[in-house]
Amino acid sequence: MPVPDAPVTGAFENPPAERRPAALDPEIAARLRRNADGLVAAVVREHSTGEVLMLAWMDDEALHRTLTTGRATYWSRSRGEYWVKGATSGHHQYVRAVALDCDGDALLVDVDQVGAACHTGKPTCFSDHLAVTGAQGGRS
Repeated sequence: MPVPDAPVTGAFENPPAERRPAALDPEIAARLRRNADGLVAAVVREHSTGEVLMLAWMDDEALHRTLTTGRATYWSRSRGEYWVKGATSGHHQYVRAVALDCDGDALLVDVDQVGAACHTGKPTCFSDHLAVTGAQGGRS
């Protein structure tokens, strides 16, 4: 069921680590191991196929928004603001599940992807395959 585009808000000059605390559940926040910028990697995959679509970054507030709205929300390092996937492109991500890895430094976000996941218009950001020539390369 489509959800109207959420506005992209939250632009500010300071990186996420220097902001006020987010509304994220304290038990979840305590489990996160953030990088120096206060961010956690979010690996995004298509729920129905398991295909990896993209890698993005979340701070506590982006994760809170994702968990409470069901819309994938990320922190844009280049623009210095939050972005809701699909708010401007129409290529929405409806969140089905979020899992935290064992170290607390990465999230796995299962989504129903509508349209292309990559900003280049490709279905996935991982379409440029590199040749593997080592001893294990090409092994099935």
